[in-house]
Order: sequence, then C-alpha cells, then structure tokens
Amino acid sequence: MRTPDSVIVDLTGKTPGRGAYIHKIRSCWEQALKGPINHALRVEITAADRQKLQEYAGLLPESDDLTGSEQNQTGKGNEG
Repeated sequence: MRTPDSVIVDLTGKTPGRGAYIHKIRSCWEQALKGPINHALRVEITAADRQKLQEYAGLLPESDDLTGSEQNQTGKGNEG
C-alpha cells in the first residue's frame, strides 16, 4: 500500500491509499518486487521501502500448497 510517506504492508486491506493485492506466498512477493509492484502502486519503491517489503516476504511460506500436503497424507487430496 502506498501512503503519502512510504510503502507499507496493510494486512487489513482497509488503509486508505493506493494498494496492490499480492498473495501471501514468498514467490509472489519476490516476483512483485522485481518491478510489477512499482507499476501497481504508481511509484518507484525506495531502497528503504524495498528492504521492509523483502523482510515481510521472508516471513511468508514458500508456497501455498495445502492441497499437496493433504494429498500426501491421505492419498486422496480434498475428495474425502
């Protein structure tokens, strides 16, 4: 989310300003930080803001593969 002073992560999605939805998956954030986030927020991300966003991304899971882990445990996936 772009605010008048910086770029922040808005976990609520309710902060006023220009936002961009990025999945809570590290690979999605890594891809966005390569450039698309600049376009989506209509701003050039500063080095300090980029560092904050990269730190947040580092806390996220590598992938969103819950279906795969469920399938490995039961052999049936979500079919029951």
